[in-house]
Amino acid sequence: MLDFPRWKIWGICLVLLAGCVLALPNLFPEGQVAGWPSWAPKRQLNLGLDLRGGSHLLLQVDTDEVIRQQLDVLQDDIRNELRDLKDAQGGRVGYGDFQVGKNAVSLLVRSAADVDAVVEALRTLTQPVGGSFSGQRDREVAVTDGTRVTVTLTPAGIAERKRMIVDQSIEKVRRRIDELGTREPTIIRQGADRIVVQVPGLQDPGQLKTLLGKTAKLEFKLVNTEVSAEDIERGRVPPGSEVLPFLDDPAQKIAVRRRAIITGNDLTDAGPSYNEGQAVVSFKFNAAGGRRFGQVTTENVGKPFAIVLDGEVISAPRINEPILGGSGIISGNFTTASANELAILLRAGQLPAKLEILEERTVGPDLGADSIRAGMIASIIGTVAVVVFMMVTYGRFGLFANLALILNVVMILGIMSVFGATLTLPGIAGLVLTIGTAVDANVLIFERIREELRAGRSVLNAVDAGYREASRAIWDANITNVIAAALMMWFGSGPVKGFAVVLTIGIITSVFTGVTVCRLFNVLWLRHARPDKISL
Repeated sequence: MLDFPRWKIWGICLVLLAGCVLALPNLFPEGQVAGWPSWAPKRQLNLGLDLRGGSHLLLQVDTDEVIRQQLDVLQDDIRNELRDLKDAQGGRVGYGDFQVGKNAVSLLVRSAADVDAVVEALRTLTQPVGGSFSGQRDREVAVTDGTRVTVTLTPAGIAERKRMIVDQSIEKVRRRIDELGTREPTIIRQGADRIVVQVPGLQDPGQLKTLLGKTAKLEFKLVNTEVSAEDIERGRVPPGSEVLPFLDDPAQKIAVRRRAIITGNDLTDAGPSYNEGQAVVSFKFNAAGGRRFGQVTTENVGKPFAIVLDGEVISAPRINEPILGGSGIISGNFTTASANELAILLRAGQLPAKLEILEERTVGPDLGADSIRAGMIASIIGTVAVVVFMMVTYGRFGLFANLALILNVVMILGIMSVFGATLTLPGIAGLVLTIGTAVDANVLIFERIREELRAGRSVLNAVDAGYREASRAIWDANITNVIAAALMMWFGSGPVKGFAVVLTIGIITSVFTGVTVCRLFNVLWLRHARPDKISL
C-alpha cells in the first residue's frame, strides 16, 4: 500500500492539476473568462434558479385537443383506406353517414355483405401499443347495428398518444428556450400532462410566455376567391373552406381552403431580414416542401394564397409567378423584434398541442445572493470545523487529510464545471455534507494505524496495515453510498436531483483524495523523514 512508483505519482499530480485548472474559471467574472484564449478552459459552474434568480412557469398540455385532432385524422384515414375498396362484384363499396363521437368515428356501410370487407380494411389502421407482445392496440374496430362500423381510440392508445405529445412538447419547449440563449434551463414533466419550466437569469418572463404561449402552427392555404365579402359576413362558406381573421386586424376576415397546401413542418430554416426597408421573415423549405410549394404556385399563378399562423392570417399575397427554389419571405406589419420572435418560433417548430400557463413565478437575484451567501458561510464554517478537528486529533496526518479535503472541494467544482452541471441550493447542502463526510475515510485509516502502533508494529508497517485493512471497509461503504446517490440522481428531479448530483461527484472525489492523495502525502513524508515514531 506504500509503494508509489514515479509514474503513479505523476499521474495523481496531473489529475489534481486538471481539477484545479478546470475549477479556475469560477474565480473570474463570466465576461472576463469569455476573453480568454480558445485553448483555455472556459466552462463555469451554472447556478440554478434558486441561486441565480429567474423565471418559473408551470404549463399544462392540452391533450384533449390532440385527441380531437386525432379523430379528424382518423376520419381522413378511413376515407383513404376505403376509397379503392371493391365489393364481391368488383364495384366500389358504398359507405357514408360519418359520425364523430367522444373517442370514436363511425360510418354506415350501405350493403351488409360489405361489412366484413370494411372491417378487415380498417383493421390495417390499428397499431400495437406497448410492444408487439402486449396485445393492446391504439384503435379498435367493431360493428354496431348491423351495418355501422365504429373505429374507437382505445384507452391504451389515448394514454400512449398523450405521453408522446407531452414528450414532444418538452422537446419543442427546450428548443424554443435554447433560441433565447439562456443557460441550463430546467424542463421536466410533472404528472401526466404538465411541464415545469425554470430559466435561470431570466427576470422578465414576458418573452418566455410569448414564446411558449404560441403553438406556431404555420400553414400556407389557397384563398377561396369564389366567396364574397357578403358571404363571409353572413357565414355562408362552402364545404372545404373556412373563414380566418387577419393577425393585425381581427375584424378583417378572409375565406381560405381548409386543406393546407404546405405546413411549417417542411421548414428547414427561418430568420429575420429586411425587404425594401420593412422587417420580414425569410424561410426555406426542405426538398420535398420546396417541390410541393413550387408545384402549387405554378398551378395557381394570379391567385392569392394565405400565410396562416395559429389560425390567423399574417398576409395574403398574390402569386405573380411560380415560387421556385424552396425559399421565400413572410411579410406583414412586423417590427424587428416581432420578426425575430416569429423566426424563433418557426425554427423551433410548432408545438404538438397548446400550452396553458397554470403558474408563473419570478425569483429575484437578491434571494439567490442570500442563498449563496448562506451556503458559503455554512461551507466555510463546516470546513474550518473539520480542519480544526483533524489537526487537533491527528496532528501531521490531520494536516495531510485537510490538504486532501481542500483538493476534494476544488475537484468537485472542476468536474461540475466541465460537465455543465447546475448548482442549486440543495446542491450546496450536498457540498456541505460532502465536506463533513470526506474525512471519514481518513478517520478509519488513522484509527486503524493507532491500533497497529499500540500492538507494537513499526511506523511503516503500522501505516501500511492501516491503509490496507481500512481500505476494504471504505470501498464497501462508498459503493453503497454511490448506488443510493445515483438512484436519487436517476429517478429524482428538481431539488432531489441537484442534491444527488453534487453528492455523487463528492463521494467519488472523496475516495480519491481521502485515500489515494492523502496516502501519497503520507508516503512522501515518511520517505523523507523516516521517523521512528509518530504521534496520532
